[in-house]
Amino acid sequence: MLNWNTLLSHKRLGFEHEIQTANDVIRSDFQRDYDRLIFSSPFRRLQNKTQVFPLPGSIFVHNRLTHSLEVASVGRSLGNLLSVGLCEKHPEIARDTLFSIGSIISAACIAHDLGNPPFGHSGEQTISHYFTLYDKNNLQNLISESQLADFQNFEGNANAFRLLTHQFTGRRKGGFALTFATLGTLLKYPCSSTDLKEGRSPYEKYGVFQSELPILETVAHELGLKKLSQTGNVYGRHPLVYLMEAADDICYQIVDLEDAYRLGILTGEQTKNLMLAFFVGEEKQTILTQINVLSDENEQIVILRSRTISRLVDECMSVFWRNYDAIMNCDFHSSLTKQLTGVAKDALCEVSTVANNTIYNSREVIEIQIAGHRILTELLTEFIGAMIHNNSLYTQQLLQLLPSQLSLNSSHVYDNLFSIVDFISGMTDVYALEIYRKIKGISFSVIR
Repeated sequence: MLNWNTLLSHKRLGFEHEIQTANDVIRSDFQRDYDRLIFSSPFRRLQNKTQVFPLPGSIFVHNRLTHSLEVASVGRSLGNLLSVGLCEKHPEIARDTLFSIGSIISAACIAHDLGNPPFGHSGEQTISHYFTLYDKNNLQNLISESQLADFQNFEGNANAFRLLTHQFTGRRKGGFALTFATLGTLLKYPCSSTDLKEGRSPYEKYGVFQSELPILETVAHELGLKKLSQTGNVYGRHPLVYLMEAADDICYQIVDLEDAYRLGILTGEQTKNLMLAFFVGEEKQTILTQINVLSDENEQIVILRSRTISRLVDECMSVFWRNYDAIMNCDFHSSLTKQLTGVAKDALCEVSTVANNTIYNSREVIEIQIAGHRILTELLTEFIGAMIHNNSLYTQQLLQLLPSQLSLNSSHVYDNLFSIVDFISGMTDVYALEIYRKIKGISFSVIR
């Protein structure tokens, strides 16, 4: 069984062999993780990355940054509830240690979308699609099959882990040098693309590229994560992953309803009914009484959204405790929201059905996906072509656009290729469009 004292390690990647000092009286090591992420450039860039709907015009909808902040808020609540329960279940563990869990989960939540490329989840699909169908540079002859699998099934979760742990040119060892507890909580799928492809993994996705496999092994060793396969690199999840994942699931499912209402995709009545379905009997009647005295429909939906999220937090914690032993023995391979029962299960299934049939297939969403597919495909074609065939003034100048920390000087094509993908996946929607227009000659600045 996993050990909480080991799982909540405040050692830092890249500095694990240094003598650990006592926590600052103002900020714990895990609060430092949160602050380090909040003040980082990758986090700021999330404000111009699509969550689901196009970036706002006259109506503000969620972007990756606001979504991440809300997920961190819900994650902290889940963590605090877990801390209270663990204090009763494990009185032998220091209370200060257990009450750091909320900070750990909120830091992981802040980081969970940092690896997502521009234009929402369709950006991941476009990168995968490019390397599977559009590759004109015969990369399969230049890199190994396992390395190619990283690109052909590009995964934002693995990209976030890379962004936070990889030592880019000129940067310190350990990347962001986060604590092992925070990194473990971020690892939704602790295995590689090869493990997934060859059937060794119980997970639906992978969470670590080939380039970061040694780091995965270090993190797993420091946290005492259980290895699940005799071959490959498949490990059991850190227990706090389930709460980080639940916070994300809760926020995007419920908040997407609110955004769809504000954009006119769902009516107010539809939105309210979907949220009210999480409640029955006297509790439902009390909520109806509370919102019916309000004449502002926006305010009614805000209150319903808040109550619905609170209900799902409680329901997910119940699932966690019901499966506590399996989670601690690395025998639980589902998300908490998929194990809901009763009214909560039925209501969330209906929300998912409406989202898939109505929200995610709305004209606004499809338009941004089409534009994103074209833009990212063109950028990948141009920059990867320039990297492979750097034999002209144009290709030399194009590659000068890469930031200095992304080196193309490696003797390995895989490493250089990842520098290109790092550059493009790190772009905001706005910057990707700007670069696309400039290299296509659609837009340029005149120097006077």
